[in-house]
Amino acid sequence: MAVIYEWRGEVDDAALGALHAEGFGEPRTPAARVGRLRRHSLGWVCAWEAGRLVGFVNVAWDGGEHAFLLDTVVARSCRGRGVGTALAARATEGARAAGCAWLHVDYEDRLDSFYTDACGFRPTAAGLIAL
Repeated sequence: MAVIYEWRGEVDDAALGALHAEGFGEPRTPAARVGRLRRHSLGWVCAWEAGRLVGFVNVAWDGGEHAFLLDTVVARSCRGRGVGTALAARATEGARAAGCAWLHVDYEDRLDSFYTDACGFRPTAAGLIAL
């Protein structure tokens, strides 16, 4: 079955919460997440298969030239099929179309090959404070 991708696709909190719970092993989607996406994000990409949300990435931004990938998640049943790479590609297109000059992503070491080899990000130095 074909996967359909939508920039700023219609999604609800229940579908997003279920995907986050499956993908991250815990619910990471609090109530009213979709409302916050609509108010604060540059955009997001939804991946649908047979009416089910099977992939998602949020594209946050600074209101100017910098956009950031957050919460990239793919349903277990769809991993290894290029869904994550397609999500990142569509997020890149959306950020470019909005006039952003940079697309950032932070990731765990185990995801290095995905982000650098499959998606085309290049490693940079960055800092992080755990809050």
